[in-house]
Amino acid sequence: MPQISANNSKQVSFDYANLFTFAAQYIIDMKQEELVKNAPAMIKELVAGLIKKNPVEILYNFEDDDQWSIVTLHIYEEDKEISIRLHENEVYDLHLGYYDKDDEFHELVKPLSEEEKKLLPESLKKVMTKVLADEEGMRLSGSFLSK
Repeated sequence: MPQISANNSKQVSFDYANLFTFAAQYIIDMKQEELVKNAPAMIKELVAGLIKKNPVEILYNFEDDDQWSIVTLHIYEEDKEISIRLHENEVYDLHLGYYDKDDEFHELVKPLSEEEKKLLPESLKKVMTKVLADEEGMRLSGSFLSK
């Protein structure tokens, strides 16, 4: 809000913290929109990368009442990672993690639709289901996931 000083000159003050918070949220919203729009391409990129990888690790994790199996592809050249998480009741999430210019890590999450779930190889779904049920991670050859 403009303020009038004793010498009648206007002084304008900005709340830079709010401005930067707004800008950061705008960028995150743009990235979230990009994630939603490009989810099928990201899933295909993840699967293609996993098939080439040896070994592939499917991990088990939990927090409070939630538990999941997760598989991640790190793309170091772009400072990002793409993950798929399987929660109970066959709920899959796509996670995009990336570093911003200030080297802060951000993670965006999108639940997968039924159509997007179909892009995952059956072998990957079976292994992720087993990891979740057994509550124990697993390592295997990426070529196994192409079946």
